[in-house]
Amino acid sequence: MNFWETITGSDLTREWKAFDVRAAALPDDYRAAWGQIQTHLLPHANFTGRNLMPILDSALGLLEETAAEGQSVHEVLGDDIPGFCAALAGGEGARTYRDRWREQLNKNVARKLNRLGG
Repeated sequence: MNFWETITGSDLTREWKAFDVRAAALPDDYRAAWGQIQTHLLPHANFTGRNLMPILDSALGLLEETAAEGQSVHEVLGDDIPGFCAALAGGEGARTYRDRWREQLNKNVARKLNRLGG
């Protein structure tokens, strides 16, 4: 990845398109699970989403392997896809982008209040 790709995000676009191609080859129930995995993992992304790319790649790889083996998606992921995604993102209570933004906002407000009071 070169500097220009990092700045423009073209590398991420290329990876997302590759994910879409790979997911299109999955059976219908696996594609539905892939959509849910994306939905539940995206709140754990940083500003660019680069931190999730290896996690999403591994999750899609798991779906591809188990689909090839003929297992059902429920055997692989169970009924708790949000719980599966929380475990992938770092466990229950893993920080989301909202948590990071809230923390930054609180720091900024505290800094401003300290300047006014001090």
